[in-house]
Amino acid sequence: MDAAIIGFVVAGLVVGFIVGMTGVGGGSLMTPILLWFGINPATAVGTDLLYAAITKSSGVLVHRKNDNIDWKITGWLALGSVPAAALTLLFLNSLHTDQQALNALIKQALGFVLLLTALAILFKKQLMAFASRHADDSFHLSAPTLNTLTVVTGVILGVMVTLTSIGAGALGTVALFMLYPFLPTRRLVGTEIAHAVPLTLVAGLGHAGMGSIDWQLLGYLLVGSLPGIYLGSHLTGRIPEHLLRPCLAVMLSLVGFKLAF
Repeated sequence: MDAAIIGFVVAGLVVGFIVGMTGVGGGSLMTPILLWFGINPATAVGTDLLYAAITKSSGVLVHRKNDNIDWKITGWLALGSVPAAALTLLFLNSLHTDQQALNALIKQALGFVLLLTALAILFKKQLMAFASRHADDSFHLSAPTLNTLTVVTGVILGVMVTLTSIGAGALGTVALFMLYPFLPTRRLVGTEIAHAVPLTLVAGLGHAGMGSIDWQLLGYLLVGSLPGIYLGSHLTGRIPEHLLRPCLAVMLSLVGFKLAF
C-alpha cells in the first residue's frame, strides 16, 4: 500500500480519537496535515469539512447515549452558524472561478484563526478563572442576553469553519466555557460536537457543490477516523475533568503549532 495512503488512514485514526475524547482537534489538526501532504488549500478545507461531519456524527450517538449534550445550547449555536455558513459559501462561490484568489483567501483566513487560537491558548486559564469567579455575581448574563451571545458565537464560528474548517472545536470550546462556566466538561465536549455536525455538513456539501472535495482522500480518512472517534467518545465520560481540561489546552496548543509551522 502506498505510504501516503497509510499516512491518511493513520491521520484519520489519531484525529478521530482526539475529536471523540475532547471535541477539539478536527480541522485544527487535519487541515494542516492535508496541507503538509500537498493537498490544495480549497480541497483540504472542503474534504476536511465532510470528514468532520461524518466522524462527529458517530460521536454524537455516543454522547447522546451518555447524556453529554445540551440540545438547547446546540440549537442556539446552529441558529447562527448554519445561515452564516450558507452566506459564506455564496461568497466563496463567487471566487470559485479564480482559484488563486480562493486559495489566497483561505490561507489568510487560516492565519486569522491561528491568531485567535493563539490568544485563546495564551489567556485560556485566565479567561476560565474569570468566568468561574464571576458566574454567580452581577456579571452573570440574563437568559435573553446569553441566548443572543450564543447565536452571535454561532455566526462567527460558521464563517470561520466554512472558510478554514477550523474553529468549531478549539475556539468553540473556549467560547462555550466563557458563556456557560457551570457546564461540565463532558457536556461541553458533547454539545460542541453536536453543534459541529450540522455546521460542517452544510459547509462541506457547499464545498462539494463547488468541486472542492477529494472523495478518495475522504474515504482514506474515514477508514481510520470512524473507529478512532468511537473509542475517544467512550473515554470522555470516564476521564476526570481535572485531566480533561489540560487535554483541551494541549489540543489548542497543537492548533497553533501545526498552523504556524
